[in-house]
Amino acid sequence: MILIADSGSTKTDWCVALNGTPIQRIGTKGFNPFFQTEEDIQRELTATLLPQLPAGKLDAVYFYGAGCTPEKAPIIRRAIADSLPVIGNIKINSDMLAAAHSLCGHEAGIVCILGTGSNSCFYNGEEIVDNVSPLGFILGDEGSGAVLGKLLVGDILKNQLPPALKEAFLKQFDLTSPEIIDRVYRQPFPNRFLASLSPFLAQHIEEPAVHSLVLNSFLAFLRRNVMQYDYKYYPVHFIGSIAYYYKEVLQEAMQQTDLKLGKILQSPMEGLIQYHR
Repeated sequence: MILIADSGSTKTDWCVALNGTPIQRIGTKGFNPFFQTEEDIQRELTATLLPQLPAGKLDAVYFYGAGCTPEKAPIIRRAIADSLPVIGNIKINSDMLAAAHSLCGHEAGIVCILGTGSNSCFYNGEEIVDNVSPLGFILGDEGSGAVLGKLLVGDILKNQLPPALKEAFLKQFDLTSPEIIDRVYRQPFPNRFLASLSPFLAQHIEEPAVHSLVLNSFLAFLRRNVMQYDYKYYPVHFIGSIAYYYKEVLQEAMQQTDLKLGKILQSPMEGLIQYHR
């Protein structure tokens, strides 16, 4: 019996699996060792995850998460070892490697995450060997929910979209211009706020201006990130909510750049279950 975790900063999806078959799925809050202490993580695991686990020992735990750099991974490892009944290995890896294992398995390919943020890498079938820094939503993160939200808000407030769209946006989110400025420049987690606005684009994707905004952001992601890898010889795979819900526009961007499209998945969990079977 093994336990697999796919963790972001806001939520963690856990799956208990036996011989490649899921037997229980559990949801908890997210864990990020950059923002939480070992004691905080251990306390949360003991309180919320441990009571939901089936009886018996865990042969291994595979934890993939945001912030799980080599320097920070021991924090998660010790917290798991001290709170869960593990008798085997505890392996801590990045969310980027989760995407690679899920999308590529043991095959080489270019792996991309398009969610609240964006990221990419070249995976040789065993490990990540190249990574273009995403740089965050101010300097980079092209194609991400945060950047799509940023572009949307900028176009709304600078009257670059049709008046009817602007009116629909302000009505749907009940926001004023000063409130938006406050959320972006003065409140914490502006990236999450901006990403929360991006579904508006999906609702109005048939509008030419909206379609163009999304397409151009995806093209920027491909040109500034993916095309720095050996893209002529390997498929390009995607994972994340933005990739999944805008897949038609993403496919269009891939065609325009003559890139070979691989898989598009919303979540890595199913692929991780198969990888660790």
